[in-house]
Amino acid sequence: MNGKGREVSCKEINNRKIRIVTVLLTICSILSLGCAAPHVPSRVIYEDPVNFVRLEEDSEVLPEWPPSHHSHPFTIEPEKMRAILSGLKVQEHWVALQRWIWGESPLVPAFTDEELALLSVRISEALAEAKVNERVTFYLSQPQTLARRIITTGGLYVHGTELHMLLGNWRILYGIPAYGMIYDRRYPMRPTAAKGFDLIFQPSNAVIPTKSSLLDGILANAKDELIIDLTKFDPSQPEVSLIGSCVTHEPLY
Repeated sequence: MNGKGREVSCKEINNRKIRIVTVLLTICSILSLGCAAPHVPSRVIYEDPVNFVRLEEDSEVLPEWPPSHHSHPFTIEPEKMRAILSGLKVQEHWVALQRWIWGESPLVPAFTDEELALLSVRISEALAEAKVNERVTFYLSQPQTLARRIITTGGLYVHGTELHMLLGNWRILYGIPAYGMIYDRRYPMRPTAAKGFDLIFQPSNAVIPTKSSLLDGILANAKDELIIDLTKFDPSQPEVSLIGSCVTHEPLY
């Protein structure tokens, strides 16, 4: 083969390599986009290295259907917001054998005093700035190691005179994945593990009960939010507990 022929062959080989690499890169890009979790539009109200409070779009709100719109912006004093958050309690969901040995698990405040001080002010600010199609989300974390942290996350919104509260994670030890997406910060309203607690509010007369079917409970499809009637909430009332509408499930361990 003469020099010209060899030059043409080399060019063809190089062109084929370029085409193959281009195709492979295109395929990888398509696959990565297909596997990526959807982006949730949001705006930050407060953020520090370990915590945040933000507003994110609620996909269940339909612009063309006003009854689905939240009652935002909504004005509430930080002191009243703190009283509401202080009324939230958590009761670990013990199995039958544990209840038989130790009785019912104790009620524990959902938030520490430090967390209450942060959330009461920042959530009040967020509700005052929220749009009808937005909900408030919060994220609290305590770093344990470079790859592990204890998280408490959730969200809320006001609809009419009802405050809808969801606790996605409560003092869960979250391991940051070695690769892939970090979901706990991106989706604070979603649990990172099966829930092992019941959400309770005191006083109980302010709680609006919700119903879910047995099948919903088995399939973990029941809504796990607590609904508080703000017209019936009075911080001076005595505390009487009531398990809220959240349906919980045993931890997967």
